[in-house]
Amino acid sequence: MNRLFIPALLGGFLLDLLLGDPEWLYHPVRLIGRFISFAEARLRARMGNLFLAGAILTFLTVSLTMLTSALILFLLRCLGPVPCFIGMVLLDWMGLAARSMCTEARHVQAALEQSLESGRRQLSRIVGRDTDSLSEEEIIKATVETVAENTTDGVISPMFYAALGGPILLWGFKAASTLDSMVGYRNEKYLQLGCCSARLDDVLNFIPARLTGLMMALSAFPAGLDGANAFRIFLRDHARHPSPNSACGESAAAGALHIQLGGTHTYFGRPQFKPTIGDADRPARRGDIHSTCHLLLFTAFFFLTCLLILYFFLTR
Repeated sequence: MNRLFIPALLGGFLLDLLLGDPEWLYHPVRLIGRFISFAEARLRARMGNLFLAGAILTFLTVSLTMLTSALILFLLRCLGPVPCFIGMVLLDWMGLAARSMCTEARHVQAALEQSLESGRRQLSRIVGRDTDSLSEEEIIKATVETVAENTTDGVISPMFYAALGGPILLWGFKAASTLDSMVGYRNEKYLQLGCCSARLDDVLNFIPARLTGLMMALSAFPAGLDGANAFRIFLRDHARHPSPNSACGESAAAGALHIQLGGTHTYFGRPQFKPTIGDADRPARRGDIHSTCHLLLFTAFFFLTCLLILYFFLTR
C-alpha cells in the first residue's frame, strides 16, 4: 500500500461530496462503455466461441483501463510529485459515486411528489426493471434497493480498491463493473459473452459487499435507524439474491428501515422471481429514500474513517 493512496482517496471523496458528477464533465465510464460496445461488435463478428470472446473482452477492457490510468499518473509524475498527487485525487474522485447516487434517488422522491407517472419516469433512469406499472410503494422500494446495492458498487468497492492499489486498481474495478452492467446479463444474448465479466464482478465485489453490509448495519445507529435489526436482517438475508453480493447492502438497509425488499420484478416484459429480503413490518414511505441516502453517506464516512485509522497505524 502506497502511503499516498489513502490521502488521495480522502481528497477524492471530499470532491465527490462537493461536486458529484458534473454534467459538463465527460466521465471516463462513458469512454469505457464506448470501448466495450466497439470491442463487443467486432468480437461477435470475428469469433464463433462467445465464451472466449467474452474472456478477451474482459481482459482487454480491464487491462487497457488500468494501463491508461497508469500512463496518466506516470506522465504527471514526470512533472513532479504534486501534479501526480493531484492526478490521483482527481482519478479517485471520478471513480466514486456517493453524491450522484443520492442525487438521482432524491430526484425520484421529488418526482413522486409531482405525480406517480413522473416517479416512474425518473426511476427508469437508475434501474433496469420495467417501471411503467409500478405503484408508489414499489417505486420507493426499487429506489431503496438501488441505493443500497450501489453502496457497494459505487462507493465501498471503489474505496476498497483505491486504498489497496490507488487509482489504477480502482479503475480496474470500475472497468469490470461497467462490463458487468453492459454485458453481464443472464439472457440469450449475453449468457456466454458476459459470463466472464459477471464472474469477475462477483469476485471483486465479494469482500466489499460484506463490508458494506457490516458497515451499513453499524452506520444505522448514528443515522437514526435500527442498527440492531439491520445487523440481524443482514446476517439472515445477505445470501437471498441470485447475485452473491447484491443482497448484502439491501438486507442491511431493509432491516434498518423495517421494510421488505426483493420479490418479483419485470425486466423487458419478463417477470423474474427473487426471494424477499427483510420483514414487512410496515409499508415503504417516501421518506425511506431520504433515509437510505443518509445511510449510504454514513456508511461511506464510517468506512473511510476505518481506512484513515489503518493509515495512521501503518505510517507511524
